Amino acid sequence: MQHRLERDAFSPVPGLESLRQYSGVILGGSPFTSTDPEPSALQERVEGQLVELVSTVLEHDLPFLGLCYGVGILGRAAGGVVDRTYPEPVGPSTIQVTDEGAADPVLAGMPKTFTAFVGHKEAMSTLPTGATLLATSGPAPVQMFKLGSNVYATQFHPELDGRGLAQRIDAYKHHGYFDPSEATALTEIALSTDVSHARAVLSNFVRRYSN
Repeated sequence: MQHRLERDAFSPVPGLESLRQYSGVILGGSPFTSTDPEPSALQERVEGQLVELVSTVLEHDLPFLGLCYGVGILGRAAGGVVDRTYPEPVGPSTIQVTDEGAADPVLAGMPKTFTAFVGHKEAMSTLPTGATLLATSGPAPVQMFKLGSNVYATQFHPELDGRGLAQRIDAYKHHGYFDPSEATALTEIALSTDVSHARAVLSNFVRRYSN
């Protein structure tokens, strides 16, 4: 089941009993950034409901994978720091898997270094207490982390292939992520970059938790 929270509010926010009906929760990207200085009423409603949901996930260590925006929400709920210390340009980035990441089932079969798409105004600068760093990069030290045994978040975009990033570039070219005049060049780079290893994160997560 997919839920577009910016369109339809939870009523009520799913609790433990509701969440246990699903194999896992995947939180994708968002038109918001968690460090927006003047969030709209819509953003405050969405983020408030997400933090409530993620708090239940954390309390019961339920299977969860947050992608991009998921870092901000999970970090906020768990007590980490997400800020604008480590912005990333739009495009491919080199991701390094830590020793702990190499031993984790959600990164099973991944090379120690792989390419993934990024493009963010914010990133996690301080991990929540008890978190395990699974992947890093030069521009953004926290690229993937884990809390408990089943709660994951990635800064990079395992859900995007080149065509997906090209669509994002077109949609967000006037939102301050890059100079609009760079859109064509960024699109060409996106369409010519192999990010198949990064996409394995999603298939590994689904394989581990599907039932």
